[in-house]
Amino acid sequence: MLSAIRRSALSSVSARAFSSSASRASDVCKLILIGRLGREPEVRTTRTDKEYVIYKVATNAYPIPSSDPNEPKAAPRTTWHTVLSFNAGANAYLRTVNKGSLVYVEANYELREPDPTADPDTPAGQRQIFLRHEQLRVLKQPYKGTGSEGEEAQ
Repeated sequence: MLSAIRRSALSSVSARAFSSSASRASDVCKLILIGRLGREPEVRTTRTDKEYVIYKVATNAYPIPSSDPNEPKAAPRTTWHTVLSFNAGANAYLRTVNKGSLVYVEANYELREPDPTADPDTPAGQRQIFLRHEQLRVLKQPYKGTGSEGEEAQ
C-alpha cells in the first residue's frame, strides 16, 4: 500500500532537477558594481514627462601582476557604467549622492538587440545594454579637496 502511494507521488515529480525551457518568472539578470560615482546624478524626463535619474559609475579592472620584477606594472583599465533609475523614492536619495562617492550598486541588466532596419551608426542600430537601478549604498564619501591627498571625508 505504501509503495503504491510512494510510486504515485514520485511519478508526479520530474526526474530532471533543471529545465532547458524558458522560465521567465524566475530569470534573473543582475549586475553588482562597486566603484566611484563619475559625476553628480542627473535628473531627466522621458517623452511622457516621467522623471528619472541617470548616473555613471566607474569601475577598475586591475591586470594580473607579472612574475617578472623587471616588467613595468600595467595600468588598471577603467570601465564606465550608465545606470537609470525610475523609482521616485530612490531618485530623491540619488540626488543627494556626490560625485566621487564609492558606491555599491545593484542593477537589473537588459540587453537590447539592434533594430535591423536602423542605421548601424545610430544607437537604435547597435546592441545596447541598459542597467535599471535597484539599490545604491554609499560606502565612502568622496575625497575632500582641502585635506591631504588620500584622506576621505567622514
